[in-house]
Amino acid sequence: QVHLVESGGGSVQAGGSLKLSCAASGYNFNNCGMGWYRQAPGKERERELVSTISTFGGTETYADSVKGRFTISRDNAKRTLYLEMDSLKFEDTAVYYCAACNIYWASSREPLYLGQGTQVTVSS
Repeated sequence: QVHLVESGGGSVQAGGSLKLSCAASGYNFNNCGMGWYRQAPGKERERELVSTISTFGGTETYADSVKGRFTISRDNAKRTLYLEMDSLKFEDTAVYYCAACNIYWASSREPLYLGQGTQVTVSS
């Protein structure tokens, strides 16, 4: 059974930093690209893709809204995905979800695997 377990969320003031982690199990970690989605309060039907990383970490992509502030990375030996978030803004407040496999920009397709989410709250 596949498990994606996020951690590292919390409350922080604007301008602060947080680092999210996602521990993966139950599938071949090295076979899939991974990414982070987020869902802001009041937007229950809109899950926004924030960042993706290729299978061995050679290619990273970011939404314009987080480019230059967020950094995605992965450690295949530890089967863990990360999202370093710096210069956080109030509008970054959301539940952040780890995702694996079949992640596409500008698509309504759901990723193959999705975690339960971790809350990030940024106060202004």
